[in-house]
Amino acid sequence: MARRQTPVTGSRMPESVLRKQPAQVIAAPPPGTITGPLPPPPSVPGRPPFRAPQPRPRPKDPPRPIRGKRPWPVGLIVLALVFLGLFMVAMGIGAATSIDLPDLFGGKASAEPPPRAFPVLDPSRPERLTIPSIKVEAPILDVGLATDGSVGVPPLKRHNEAGWFDGGPSPGQFGPALIVGHADTRTGPSVFYDLPKLKPGQRIEVLRADNSVAIFEINSVEHFDKGKLPVQRVYGDFSRPSLRLMTCGGKWVGGKTGYQDNVVVFASLVETRKA
Repeated sequence: MARRQTPVTGSRMPESVLRKQPAQVIAAPPPGTITGPLPPPPSVPGRPPFRAPQPRPRPKDPPRPIRGKRPWPVGLIVLALVFLGLFMVAMGIGAATSIDLPDLFGGKASAEPPPRAFPVLDPSRPERLTIPSIKVEAPILDVGLATDGSVGVPPLKRHNEAGWFDGGPSPGQFGPALIVGHADTRTGPSVFYDLPKLKPGQRIEVLRADNSVAIFEINSVEHFDKGKLPVQRVYGDFSRPSLRLMTCGGKWVGGKTGYQDNVVVFASLVETRKA
């Protein structure tokens, strides 16, 4: 049988219930105060509010070189060509000047001049010409250019003297020193009358003002028509110290020409000594 419960009213309410305060009513927040969850951010047209990170593209692998053939760097090729060009230039300089290239690149410093196959002298005026094979012993005077632009000659009253062209090298310097002389005059032979008789291998000596003697060996004795003189070969060879002796020869044609040819002796410096 169920037990009937008597409702609790009036002073019969438990003390614990009576001690409880009634629920307080909280006033509503002032207008404009945001309550509850935040509103979503406004969307920008054409652009999403958040952008998902895009995956970075992986670098492409470089192409593999063909097996057995590695590509040459351009810088190394250019550097090799530069060194090759410098080496070829150095070889040309060494051949022209007789410089010892191994010593040059080896960095050996030396106060001695480079070795040569021939001597070289400083400038000094020539004073006397000696040609033993044709018994010439003649003083040397200076000559310049004639009025027509050709090389001058000693005056006829000094036809037994030789003339050094002072516009060119002195005997013993690099280049062709030129000494001229008359073959003859109306009164007889002159200083270079027997010049065509000279032979290759014979010697010519030139005494200089610095008390040195330049000794030349004859290479050839040649005749040229005065209108066809090989100017570059006679006056322009500066490969070594050399000497040119020149006089008139060939057929006599008279007038301003005189003899038809020039006789030219080509000689090279082979030795020097003190007088």
